[in-house]
Amino acid sequence: MISIDPAMQSERDNYKLLIGSVIPRPIAFVTTLSQDGVLNAAPFSYFSIVSSTPPMLSVSVQRKNGVMKDTARNAIEMGALVIHIVDEAAIAAVNETAANLPPHESEVELAGLTPVASETIAVPSIAEAKVRMECVLERSIPLGGTGEIPTCDLIIARVVRYQIADDIYDNGRIDPEKLNPVSRLAGSYYSTLGKLFSIERPQ
Repeated sequence: MISIDPAMQSERDNYKLLIGSVIPRPIAFVTTLSQDGVLNAAPFSYFSIVSSTPPMLSVSVQRKNGVMKDTARNAIEMGALVIHIVDEAAIAAVNETAANLPPHESEVELAGLTPVASETIAVPSIAEAKVRMECVLERSIPLGGTGEIPTCDLIIARVVRYQIADDIYDNGRIDPEKLNPVSRLAGSYYSTLGKLFSIERPQ
């Protein structure tokens, strides 16, 4: 085994070890609305479930040189966001939204995606997604770096409405193969589900 002290190497080296080890990572495709009415969209793979009562999700939005990204700023200012699950059919378009656009330009337009009105919040959703979760901001927590200059904003989002495509929904469950989600690996690599297997949990 190789023993590595993260304090003795650069941020970039720690980043490479983390994204190469914590795989596969589900992708949250997040839409937010600016105070000027611009629809922002971006993918994030620092993403997971927090709670089911109430249903809450976490998205860690990394800052750039200490500056908050549009997604975090919009979610905090407007108090709402939509989290979409990325599937193989949409991944090419979603990848386009990772472009570094100024705040007054919409990544949704750039990628040719279709905005649709959400049912419970003002932030539009993306029609192409098979799973859309309309959320309100539960909490945002600046983390990392120093107290004065955090390196990320941890967004805790509470789901207030699920929008799920008919063909992947069956009696309260989602068919994983029909959802066909895409996950993030290191570098420019992605992965689909691959082989599925089942192991019973011990009693």
